[in-house]
Amino acid sequence: MDKKPGLWTMGAVALAGMLTTLMAEGNDWTQFRGPGGLGIAEAASGLPATWGSKENIVWKRDLPGPGTSSPIVVGNKIFVTCYSGYGESIDEPGEMEDLKRHLVCADRSSGKILWQKEFKAEQPESKYSGANNTRHGYASSTPVTDGKQVYVFFGISGVYAFDLNGKQLWKTNVGSKTHGWGCATSLLLHERRLIVNASTESESVVALDVKTGKQAWKIDGVPKCWSSPMLVDVGGKKELVMSIPDGGKAKTSKIKGFDPATGQELWQCDGPPDSYLCPSVVSHDGVVYSIGARKNTAVAVRAGGKGNVTDSHLVWTVGEGSNVTSPVYLDGHLYIFHEKGKVVCLDAKSGETVFEESLSPSPGLVYASPLAADGKLYASSQDNGTYVIEAKPKFKQLAVNTFKDDPSRVNACIAVSKNQLILRTDKALYCIGK
Repeated sequence: MDKKPGLWTMGAVALAGMLTTLMAEGNDWTQFRGPGGLGIAEAASGLPATWGSKENIVWKRDLPGPGTSSPIVVGNKIFVTCYSGYGESIDEPGEMEDLKRHLVCADRSSGKILWQKEFKAEQPESKYSGANNTRHGYASSTPVTDGKQVYVFFGISGVYAFDLNGKQLWKTNVGSKTHGWGCATSLLLHERRLIVNASTESESVVALDVKTGKQAWKIDGVPKCWSSPMLVDVGGKKELVMSIPDGGKAKTSKIKGFDPATGQELWQCDGPPDSYLCPSVVSHDGVVYSIGARKNTAVAVRAGGKGNVTDSHLVWTVGEGSNVTSPVYLDGHLYIFHEKGKVVCLDAKSGETVFEESLSPSPGLVYASPLAADGKLYASSQDNGTYVIEAKPKFKQLAVNTFKDDPSRVNACIAVSKNQLILRTDKALYCIGK
């Protein structure tokens, strides 16, 4: 007779899956901006403030192409994405039909490439020209891993799942539209759901089953949104929170909370005023911090509730923010690195400005979101190095770090692993440590 798994067996399997994810989250850097997507490495120590082409470089490994995606780490493996064949040079972009994407798996200890996968891009992609896609290219979404599988997103070319040895498990398309700014949102895992912001591809957020790639739920009406979805703890439960433009001609947005199991909207609050948004939210003790808009606005709102909670849950709104980078919350303060080199520290409780200073020398554009680790804040500029300041409510710049033999662009956030920094440029992957 057929034997069906009992409740105990199914519970044990579910628990094992949860433990795997928890172990990955506890010891590794498994998603965009690390644990919780917060950009904080709480336990890190002994991280260097300075480095160069030879100073404090544990290893360096050339990559098969450029990319904006950040590296992630699980166990002794690093995963990062790249692109090649088209759009590697503004002067000579090549032919769009030659565009390829790469998933690279490197050894954490040595940087040795263990394996890589190459994907022919779906056509037509957004054109590499002007000031749009040239800012970040065609490998901008940071992968995510649950410790058993790794997931990558390449816009209209789809979402892929692999085991950690490089075997492709499934592929799913989430839309066919492109945009001049390209695809630049990162993936999020919640239990058996892989959550994808497919705003560019289909104006939606989609949850996929991690085992099959089949759609579990879909949120429509998500226009011009390049932020990555985040999970927020609310009374012991998780809520999926994003800042989403209202669409049409309106230059307004809403911070919205959803049930991550079903995609059902739970609440919304007035957000930064603009027709598009890039930064991802961060949270602390149930308060969500959203920044963005060309007018630079920061909003704090208590998560939870039902319907429009602007009147009941809005904590503060101030005229500080960033158009591109996501903030970091640390010890009662919200730190914001403006894309043009200004650093702002806000009192997280009141929204009052604690300091507003400029990085020196001028960094040019800063698109990489900051990292808080070991009493320091790290933020990489596109062309002029990584800036390091003290993680204190009194501004003190400690260093600017460049690679003399690698002048290539940096857009990726820094990862932390085993008290070392993992940084990627358009040219190479670096392990930085003492």
